[in-house]
Amino acid sequence: MTKLLIADDDKNLTKVLKNELSEEGFDVAVTECGKKAMEMLEKEEYDVMVLDLHMPSIDGMDVLKNIKAAEIPVEVIILTGNATVPSAVEAMKLGAYDFLAKPFKIEELKAVVAKAYEKKELLSENLHLKMQIKRQSEIQRIVTKHPLMLQILETVKKVATSDLPVLVSGESGVGKELVARAIHDASEKSEGPFIPVNCGAIPENMMETELFGHEKGSFTGAHARKLGLLEIAHHGTLFLDEISELNSSLQGKLLRAIETKKFFRVGGIKEIAVEVRFISATNRDIRSEVEKGSFRADFYYRISALSIHIPPLRERREDIPLLIDYTLTSNPAFRKKAFSKEALSILSAYSWPGNVRELQNVVHRTLLLSENDLIESSDLPLDLAPNAKGIGKRLDEVERGHILRVFKEAEGQRAKAAEILGIDPKTLYRKLQSYGVSE
Repeated sequence: MTKLLIADDDKNLTKVLKNELSEEGFDVAVTECGKKAMEMLEKEEYDVMVLDLHMPSIDGMDVLKNIKAAEIPVEVIILTGNATVPSAVEAMKLGAYDFLAKPFKIEELKAVVAKAYEKKELLSENLHLKMQIKRQSEIQRIVTKHPLMLQILETVKKVATSDLPVLVSGESGVGKELVARAIHDASEKSEGPFIPVNCGAIPENMMETELFGHEKGSFTGAHARKLGLLEIAHHGTLFLDEISELNSSLQGKLLRAIETKKFFRVGGIKEIAVEVRFISATNRDIRSEVEKGSFRADFYYRISALSIHIPPLRERREDIPLLIDYTLTSNPAFRKKAFSKEALSILSAYSWPGNVRELQNVVHRTLLLSENDLIESSDLPLDLAPNAKGIGKRLDEVERGHILRVFKEAEGQRAKAAEILGIDPKTLYRKLQSYGVSE
């Protein structure tokens, strides 16, 4: 329902306008004072405002200036009994949608209000689309023939019919975001935005404003209002990767947003209502962290109403040739290239601690560096060769040796090493700590 605010000191006119516009299906609020109008705009979000230029305390032109300064997203239609060209021009410069002189026909006002609302909706859709394009990574399809993964895809179809929060778990690089996207694409919210955010990649002191947004002037450096990811994901899906990295305070605020579907921007006094599907992901055992007290139990039970676990690549090796073939066929530059049987055998036998992401990185790098169309075993990284020192060792020992070798090749640069390995920098940091390695 379109929310409409009428600000005019003519009581008889506001009464007539409220009755007429309410019958048209508008949600109408009225005030006779400019100051009160500004207070109402700060507390509630209105789609369209009908504003008289001449009112007590604060006149309409000052209200319009305050609306522009505060960046309040409302389309304003100016009314006045003393219409002049200069005042009309000034009002339009300040962002007014249209200008009507009293007396006017009620049908004329209805038509202008409807058009103003259409403009606001179009601007809102454009803003959300731009933010979605900016934040979304390239959509990829899930490639698999493993029975458990096929079962997971069937589960995806089932959970997509519900709006309950979903927790996707699995090692780094297994494809948790792809599963989250699949849920979104199969849901009723598929026409809305899919907004991914890596909770471990954003500094803790910036995470709140990133999620909830902030008002202009709410803190030093807040020169303009910023929409948070929750607001941008309205009518869509918010994907919270590395959810275990959120601190307890943010867990509590997100818990309230999930339960009430409402939140406040940082520094804001107006509650924002959103319709969002929440999908979270983690590569850690959150249940054990709940037992240790390092993760809120109430938040965990809320985000894991539905849960999906993705197995590591080493437990579904039959998918490796499929994934390699997908890399070859989806990139025009690689379509003439192929891997020899021996090279495919080596790739299929490797443990892939970084899972699908690491496999894709290794395959892509090998294809780029190889001068021949047929990739032989000699073209593969030495770590993968059958005579590598890791053969015969325990899986965790092979992983440790591989990670330390890559870390050394990256000259101790954790971000670079994590990119080569295809794992999150924080995951690499924890593994290095467990190996007793300091940067």
